[in-house]
Amino acid sequence: MPKLIKKRSRKSGLPPGTLVHIGEKKAETPKITLIDYDENHFQEREVKKIEECFLFKEKPTVTWINVDGLHQVEVIEKLGECYGLHPLVLEDILNTDQRPKMEDYGEYIYIVLRDLDYSDKSNEIETEQISLIVGSNFVFSFQEREGDTFDPIRDRIRNNKGRIRKMGADYLAYALLDSIVDNYFIILEKIGEKIELSEEKLVTDPTHETLQTIHHLKREMLFLRKGVWPLREVINGIERGESSLVKEPTRVYLRDVYDHTIQTIDTIETYRDMVSGMLDIYLSSVSNRLNSVMKVLTIIATIFMPLTFLAGIYGMNFKFMPELEWRWGYPLLWLIMAGIGISMLIFFRKKKWL
Repeated sequence: MPKLIKKRSRKSGLPPGTLVHIGEKKAETPKITLIDYDENHFQEREVKKIEECFLFKEKPTVTWINVDGLHQVEVIEKLGECYGLHPLVLEDILNTDQRPKMEDYGEYIYIVLRDLDYSDKSNEIETEQISLIVGSNFVFSFQEREGDTFDPIRDRIRNNKGRIRKMGADYLAYALLDSIVDNYFIILEKIGEKIELSEEKLVTDPTHETLQTIHHLKREMLFLRKGVWPLREVINGIERGESSLVKEPTRVYLRDVYDHTIQTIDTIETYRDMVSGMLDIYLSSVSNRLNSVMKVLTIIATIFMPLTFLAGIYGMNFKFMPELEWRWGYPLLWLIMAGIGISMLIFFRKKKWL
C-alpha cells in the first residue's frame, strides 16, 4: 500500500517556487507526446526535446502536450517559461502528494487529480498525481509514469469520433477528467468483490488472515476517500466558475462528471461503513467463539464439582467410616457419581445450555 503522505524533507528551508521533484522516479526518461488537432487537421508525435512543442504555441488549433515522468525538472521549467506558468504551479506539479484542487490563473486553469489503478500483481491500489493545465488553445497533462488512462481519448482524437475534434481545449480537459473519474468505478468494482469475499469468509470461518484483510480494506478505503473526496469541489469549481476558458456547452458535460463523482463518493462511504461493520462482526465472532469455549469448560467444571466433593469425603483417613467396610460401597459410590453426572447433563440440555 502506498504511503498516505510523502516526505518533503528535500524542500525544507527552500523559498517558494523552488522546483524539486517530490516522489518516486517512476519512469527512466520523460516521455513527451504532442497532439495537435482541429476538426479537419490532426498531428501526433513523440518529441525528444520540450523545445519542439513551442512551435505550436501561437497556432489556433488545440495542442495537447503530455509529459510522462517528472524527475527531470528542467523539462517542466522550460515549458513553464515558454507559456508563462506561475512558479508555484510548476512547484505543485513536481510535488506529487498534492490534494486534488483547482486554481484559476486567468489565462489558464491548473487542476490536480489522483489517478487510481488496481494492480493484480500486488493486489493493491496504485496511485499517481495527474496535473492538468488548461488554456485557451492548449492542454498540458503531467503524469508520474506512462500509463493507459488517456489512451481512449487519444483514439477518439485519432479516429475523429464524437465531438472532441469539433470542440476546444476546455472539452479536451473535460474528456480527461471524465476518463479519470470513470476509472474510479473500475477500482470500486474490484474493491466491492474483495469486500464480498471477505464477508463470506468472515461468516463461515473468521481467521487472523481475515482480520488482516479487513485492516487492508479499511486502509484502502481511507486512501480512496483521500483521493476522491476533494474532486467534488474541483469539478464544481470548474463548472460553476466564471472563467472564460470554459465554454457553456462544456459546462453541461462537467455537470455529468460532477454527478459521477458524487456517485463515486457515495459508494466509497458505503464501502467504508461495510468494512467498519465487518470489523465489528469479526470481533463479535471471536468473542462468541471464546464464550463457547468458556461455556464448555464451565459445564465440565460444574459436573465435576459434586464428584470431586464425594471423592474428597471418602478420601479422608478417618477410621470409623462404616461405608469403607461395606462390600458394595465402592460400586455404589460409582453409581451415585455416574447418576449425578448424567442428571446434570440432562438438566443442562433441558435448559439448552448444551
